[in-house]
Amino acid sequence: MSLNPNKILVKHKLVNMKMIKAIFFAGMLIVTASSCKKQLDINKDPNNAVGANPQLVLPQALTGTANNLNGFNSMGAQLAGYSANAGGYGGFGTSITYNFSASDFSGRFTTTYDNLEDYQYIINYAKGNPLYSYFVGAAKAMKVLSYQLLVDTYNDVPYSEALQGASILTPKYDAAVGIYKSLADECDSAMASFVKGDATPGVTPLSTYDVMFKGNVANWKKFINTLKLRIIIRGKGKVTFSNTNFTADGFLTADALINPGFARDNNRQNPKWNTWGYGYTGSDATKSWMPNKYIMAFYDGTKITDPGRGAAIYYKFPATGTNQLGVEGTGIQASPAGSFWYSNPTRSGSTSGAWSGPLKGPTAGYPVITAAEAYFLRAEAGLLGVTAESAQTNFDAGVAAAFKYTYTLENGTATSADPAAAVTKYQADNSANVLVNFSLNTTTAQKLEAIITQKYIAANFVNSEEGWNEYRRTGYPTVIPGGPAYATFASTVSESTRADKLPARILYPSQEGAYNSANVPIGISPFSSTIFWAK
Repeated sequence: MSLNPNKILVKHKLVNMKMIKAIFFAGMLIVTASSCKKQLDINKDPNNAVGANPQLVLPQALTGTANNLNGFNSMGAQLAGYSANAGGYGGFGTSITYNFSASDFSGRFTTTYDNLEDYQYIINYAKGNPLYSYFVGAAKAMKVLSYQLLVDTYNDVPYSEALQGASILTPKYDAAVGIYKSLADECDSAMASFVKGDATPGVTPLSTYDVMFKGNVANWKKFINTLKLRIIIRGKGKVTFSNTNFTADGFLTADALINPGFARDNNRQNPKWNTWGYGYTGSDATKSWMPNKYIMAFYDGTKITDPGRGAAIYYKFPATGTNQLGVEGTGIQASPAGSFWYSNPTRSGSTSGAWSGPLKGPTAGYPVITAAEAYFLRAEAGLLGVTAESAQTNFDAGVAAAFKYTYTLENGTATSADPAAAVTKYQADNSANVLVNFSLNTTTAQKLEAIITQKYIAANFVNSEEGWNEYRRTGYPTVIPGGPAYATFASTVSESTRADKLPARILYPSQEGAYNSANVPIGISPFSSTIFWAK
């Protein structure tokens, strides 16, 4: 039987068409599967980056630190005697009893760890890449700053297992003493990163991504030395540090200020101005707090005569409204338009700014560590033998730096007042006052009291948390429990069981009790649970 060649040709055509269709269909499946995978992946937003380099992360991390410090300043102002409840308001609750719950000031814990994650991201991203050495050094330094804030507030906190992402969701709590030792070591590591950057050809400069020192590496090294000095001073006698030496780069002699380009605009103002001055629309900010009678005694002549700074800081000084924390009811002056801490007599929220004092204006840089604090740290270091520097010289320099900061405007220029002349007058007016004339003091305790008292004054609404920390560490400035309003900053309705009627600390936030209950310390009291370095 012979084969029909036409049928054979048709058969081959059919086979080939089936193969082509099969191949085409298979290809379409691959393409479709790939396309569906991309289109159906709802966890990735094509309009938003899923990663960022250190140049993008550092400026927003530093800006986050400024916002975080603003929260610490507000807390310290309340706890350290810089502010009191104002007239016309009620419901202060635990703010005046000190019987804190886990919800009081809880943002200090969560916001600081959120900020720490940004710095850890930079460190992880740049691991093994020497071109990013400067960024790593800056991130490590700011990580130290943030952890010290946490330890000084809570004592034991997550450290060695923290910042691990999803791999460790319930980190253990490390002992505060050990963390302090590690923080000093981390300062050395941060310094080493900057030194490595100096020696690395083609290293990526910090440039304008650095919104604190504008890329000035020398200032970063001074900042690290100053931060390490603060840690060693505060942990002295309680912590066995690996290395108590400092590099030859020196310490801060100018204020460390974060300023990413603050402006009178929504979500762009200096956070302290936004909280305590005016909102971006010109509306009044916080008005429920006013100056405490205790701090006013360091200006009005009760303890120290300082009308210059009093007038530069407070509205209508010396007729500024004051109160003792806890006193409520009639007879307490209500807050004026704007803030008591803004002395400009022109109270226009939409145009105010460019003035002296701690608020200055909406575009002012936020202080991280001031030159005044650095000098007072050096004065104490010289007094206690941590360094060989002169306590007297640094004490006087600290006072001068504090005056300079007060009289500096938001753009960094000085007011028409002469800070140097104001210091001279201050010293002359208080020549017989041991809190001002350092040379009158003969004992270490007397000298330390003068140093810490001047640091307390310098921190007034600048870095109020430092005034709170130093009081708990040293017992200075002195308070007289049960004494008149100018002699103690304890609330009149305090429930504290301490002799000074003040709290010892705040509590861990409720989130930790809910999500890390196996590790968070229990039985913590706001009155009897102290920070490891407390007196």
